[in-house]
Amino acid sequence: MAKKELQALVIEQKILNRIYVVRGEKIMLDRDLAELYGIETRILKQAVKRNIERFPKDFMFEMIGKEIDHLVSQNVIPSKSYFGGAAPFCFTEQGVTMLSCILNSKTAIEVNLRVVRVFVKMREYALTHKEILLQLVKLEKEIKGNSKDIENIFTVLKELIEKETKPKIRNKIGFKHYD
Repeated sequence: MAKKELQALVIEQKILNRIYVVRGEKIMLDRDLAELYGIETRILKQAVKRNIERFPKDFMFEMIGKEIDHLVSQNVIPSKSYFGGAAPFCFTEQGVTMLSCILNSKTAIEVNLRVVRVFVKMREYALTHKEILLQLVKLEKEIKGNSKDIENIFTVLKELIEKETKPKIRNKIGFKHYD
């Protein structure tokens, strides 16, 4: 594997490890994105605030205390102080894409391309596994139906075996003597 490919894989893994689920959305935190872009978090936040109209709620939202506590409790972040006292911005895939419009550097564009590719891979992975899960559920239903059929077959077989093992009462064959 070439050195560039290995570096790309390392960066993709780094990005993947920084995607969290908050409010049912896959997001990246402002602090992590700023680190990837090679800028300070406050500079990223300033740029977003200057262009806030580009970031509706489904692109970016501010995390609340309860959500921060949840991330700390899940060992996703070490403590609340990780954010430096300010509530972090959470960027969805669309928000990360919009960041490339306001951060007009070559690094930002390259990082955004990689982040978007990671999000796309995650979506494809989830869809693939969703299809597999649906197939497993379907198989489980079929197996339950089959087990009932198999149970019925065994019941009928047992009845047949019991009938065969019981001696049948038969009329005697041959000369009958009447008195």
